[in-house]
Amino acid sequence: MRAAVVRAPGSPPEHAEHPDPVAAPGRSLVRVTAAPIVPLDLLCASGTSYFGTPAVPYVPGVQGVGVVEESGRLLAGTRVWFATSAGMAPGDGGLAQRCAVADDDLVPLTAHVPDAAVAALGLSAVAAWMSLTWRGGLQPGERVVVLGAGGAVGQVAVGAARVLGAGRVVAVCRSAAAQERARAAGADAVVPASDDVDALAAALAEACEGSADVVVDPVFGTAATAACRVLAPGGRLVNLGGASGDEAVFSSAVLRGRSAEVLGYTNNALTPAQRRSALDAVLGAAATGRVGVAHETVPLADVTAAWARQATGDAGVRLVVVP
Repeated sequence: MRAAVVRAPGSPPEHAEHPDPVAAPGRSLVRVTAAPIVPLDLLCASGTSYFGTPAVPYVPGVQGVGVVEESGRLLAGTRVWFATSAGMAPGDGGLAQRCAVADDDLVPLTAHVPDAAVAALGLSAVAAWMSLTWRGGLQPGERVVVLGAGGAVGQVAVGAARVLGAGRVVAVCRSAAAQERARAAGADAVVPASDDVDALAAALAEACEGSADVVVDPVFGTAATAACRVLAPGGRLVNLGGASGDEAVFSSAVLRGRSAEVLGYTNNALTPAQRRSALDAVLGAAATGRVGVAHETVPLADVTAAWARQATGDAGVRLVVVP
C-alpha cells in the first residue's frame, strides 16, 4: 500500500510503498479515508518525546477516520473514527491507505459530519470537551476563558463552552487569523495575546466582565500566568499543553484566597468509554454546526510538504491527509 513512512527519527515522512497491515484477533483492518497531522505525530517522529525514540521505519498518524474492511467486532463497511499508538509504541498509524487498529480504539460514527471534518476534530475535540466537563466541571452560566483559541483545541473549546451553557466565552489568540477563527467559533470577546502579564490580566478581567470560572489552557507560559490572576472564587485552570512554554507563575495568595485550582489534563488518562462518549458529544454538536475546526485537505502523495507546513505553523489550519 501507499503510506507516509518515517525512515529516521527527526526526518519528515516520505510517500512510499509500505507493507499492508493485516487483521488479527483483537485488531480490525480499516481503509483510511482521512487522517490529520497533529502535534503529537510531529513530537513522536522527532525522537525527542517522553515516549522515547520510535522504531523505524513506521507510519505515523495517531488518529483517523475510515471504513472497516475486516473485523471480529464490527461489520465490514462500518464507518469509524480510530486512534493508534504510532510513534509511542511499535506499530503503524493512520497516514496510509489502510491501518490495523485495536478493537477498543474504534468508535463507530453515526453523526452526519464529513470524514475530513471528523478527522480535524478527533482527539483535539475530545481534549477540549473533557477539559471543560470532566476536569473543569463547567456549570451553566459560568464564564470561560480559552487560551490559544485559534488552534484546534481552542476552537472546539470555544464552541463546546457555548454548547454547555457558558454565560460568557473569552478567547485569547496571537495572530489576526487566529482571532478570526476564535470569533467564528463563537467567542463573545477576543483578547490579543501579549507577553506583558499585567496588561494581559487587565484585558482579560475587562473582557470577562470581572473574573473567569474555567480557563482552558493549551499554551501555558505567560498566558496561563495572566489567566490565573482573573480566576473567580472556586475557579479552575485546566492545563493540557505547553505550546508557549513549560513554566508559568502562579500566586499562592490568589490560589488560596480564592480556593482556586490548577489542574492537569491528558487524553491518555481517559478510558475508551470516556473517549467514545466525548467524541459522540462533540460530533453531535458538529453535525448542527455548533462546533468545528478550520482545516484543509491534502492528498497522501503530498504528505512530506504538508508535514513541513504543519511543523512550521505555515498551514494556519489543521491539515487532513486524504489517501
